[in-house]
Amino acid sequence: MKLILKWLLSAAALLAVAYIYPGVVVASFGSALLAALIIGLFNMVLRPVLVLLTLPVTVITLGLFLFVINALMFWAASGVLTGFHVQGFGAALLGSLIYSAMGLVIDAVLKD
Repeated sequence: MKLILKWLLSAAALLAVAYIYPGVVVASFGSALLAALIIGLFNMVLRPVLVLLTLPVTVITLGLFLFVINALMFWAASGVLTGFHVQGFGAALLGSLIYSAMGLVIDAVLKD
């Protein structure tokens, strides 16, 4: 039940990102649900591989390259879906930062 609630809240957070930042466009709540699912799957499957492959760069940049990896996951999800669009890498970087901050809040609320 907690997983479904986290998924629904993540989709709502994605809609909030689209409302706050014009570089991210979400067509509907259904598109936000699908985008949240795809972003979650990408973060679960692709992100660990990318983190491992870019470990030297991540160490040199003191972990700041992880923001680039998060933005790439966000941007890749928009490339796969039709109802979710991100206008370039800069928009993906800022959108993923906002989405990650909201995700931290969601995790903190659901932890209790």
